[in-house]
Amino acid sequence: MAMTRRHFLRQSVGAFTIGLSAPAFLTELAQAQGAGSRALVVLYLGGGNDALSMLVPYGDAFYYSRRPSIAIPAGDVLQIGSDRNNTVLGLHPRLTGFQGLFDEGRLGLIQRTGYENSSRSHFLGQDIWGSANPANPQTKGWLGRYLDMLPSPVGPLVAWDALREVPRALMSEHVSVPAIPSAAAYTYASPNSGSEAALERAYALRIASHVPIDRPHLAFVNSNIDAAMNSLDKVALVTKYQPSLAYPASGLGQTMKTVAGALAGGVGTKVFWVQLGGFDTHASQVGANGAYPRLMTELNDAVTAFYGDLRNQGLLNQVLVMGFSEFGRRAYENGSIGCDHGAAGLMFVLGGAVRGGLYGTAASLNPDPGNATLENNGGDVRHETDFRSVYARIIDGWLGADSAALLGADFRRPDLAFL
Repeated sequence: MAMTRRHFLRQSVGAFTIGLSAPAFLTELAQAQGAGSRALVVLYLGGGNDALSMLVPYGDAFYYSRRPSIAIPAGDVLQIGSDRNNTVLGLHPRLTGFQGLFDEGRLGLIQRTGYENSSRSHFLGQDIWGSANPANPQTKGWLGRYLDMLPSPVGPLVAWDALREVPRALMSEHVSVPAIPSAAAYTYASPNSGSEAALERAYALRIASHVPIDRPHLAFVNSNIDAAMNSLDKVALVTKYQPSLAYPASGLGQTMKTVAGALAGGVGTKVFWVQLGGFDTHASQVGANGAYPRLMTELNDAVTAFYGDLRNQGLLNQVLVMGFSEFGRRAYENGSIGCDHGAAGLMFVLGGAVRGGLYGTAASLNPDPGNATLENNGGDVRHETDFRSVYARIIDGWLGADSAALLGADFRRPDLAFL
């Protein structure tokens, strides 16, 4: 008999009445990977991070002449040394913890990352970085393709998205990724309480565990619910995590605490996606109420707490953090004490296995037309390192996959030896 929408709903309604406040159903899944697995934490700086304020070329006179209001004073910069072109560089003054990680040799800063003809659109830029395919950015994500390459079955929490919507990078063909912005809210929702709620959940789990071979559509629904129910228990364990030190109360601070709890609890997550937004600093970037210093403080304090907690828990060598933004900002400030969408930006990696240092070279901000490190009439920093080369190093050296197969071309660069 042909399957109609009405027949599907009639046969499936029992399964859908289960009160889950979890995100979209998970595909057929089984046991989570063990606690000893490596994990990648992707930290997306949403909005277009001003790389020239995060990693400051304080020895470049044009940095100050082109950014008279927003440039970081040379005396305030946290000095970290010179790149291979002998350009002196320093971190934003709020990044004291990052400076400590750099001094330990566990923070790598990759300068001038991007791609040819960089988009100034937030949405297109996110899709390009997420798909790792500037020519066809509507494809599945680079991390989604990695998840599809994992041996089946994979665990219900093999990837963890800390946003309300799954980003392009995690979109895959076969693995559904749960969106869990709040571990505490990722619960079984019931109008009842106490023993009634527990009994209701038990019956729901019993129903979901039945996989009728003569009703494949219902088997699909039930198997996904069964997996979702299993993930609820794992997430509930994460909420009970007791860190080894205090995390900041900021949004990013609490998210990083959750990630640490998932790692310590061994729920099997191989890829985490977290975000700090607010980097679209067209106006009021600096000053008493400036957005950028606040963002740097939140970033520094959350990541430093996370790093210290993992070190105390003996997990530091199992975790790699990669930070990026969809584009950088322009080489010069605008008229609103801010700066507009630019091109190349800054990526960073940190963790116990990272070979820290400065990778790539800084741009000269001299607006002379002959300056090959700038583009668009000297207004934008030209990319030196294709962002997919950073992905390739992580895929090959950390995730243990074949970057050329996953990215569709060979973007390996031997000089990007941060792993």
